[in-house]
Amino acid sequence: MTKTVDYHYSLISPWSYLGGPRLDRIAAAAGATVNFKPINLGKVFPATGGLPLAKRAPERQAYRMAELGRWRDRLGVALNLEPRHFPAPDGLAARTVIAARRAGADAGRLTNAIMRAVWAEERNIAEAETLRAIAGENGIDGDAMLAEAETQAVADEYAADTDAAIARGVFGAPTYIYEGELYWGQDRLDFLERALG
Repeated sequence: MTKTVDYHYSLISPWSYLGGPRLDRIAAAAGATVNFKPINLGKVFPATGGLPLAKRAPERQAYRMAELGRWRDRLGVALNLEPRHFPAPDGLAARTVIAARRAGADAGRLTNAIMRAVWAEERNIAEAETLRAIAGENGIDGDAMLAEAETQAVADEYAADTDAAIARGVFGAPTYIYEGELYWGQDRLDFLERALG
């Protein structure tokens, strides 16, 4: 029987970025399929009691920076703690990933490349030109994906994925769901790995 992980994440989230390659390795080792489902945290936070980063207490913001540095060093991942293009609207990027998913392209590879663009490459993923280039660099037709990303069908799917995540109890990114159990945060990947056996 196929093991399936529903992966709810934000393309602007440093935690999703840190966990992305590890999720890929864990899923591959377990023979699991990952459903890539970018979500709109602008809808998730108000529905679940969360706050966007700018509205969090200074103490929480400072601790977030410390933890990002610790995880960057522990994982040996390139990560700029204060990237030039953060925060940036990630709706178009999310819809581009959904378009790739619908087309049967490698949504996982595209996802990781878009997040790496923000956190390691100083690129602006709010710009269509940047997304087109990233897609092309990863063997995906950027023109086709950007055109599809602007359709109502993709917008509806993005909204539906976000609403479904909220209904399942998702309150932040990244969240991994396997066999109905939620694992919130890239620091819970060890638990997901154990569950996948």
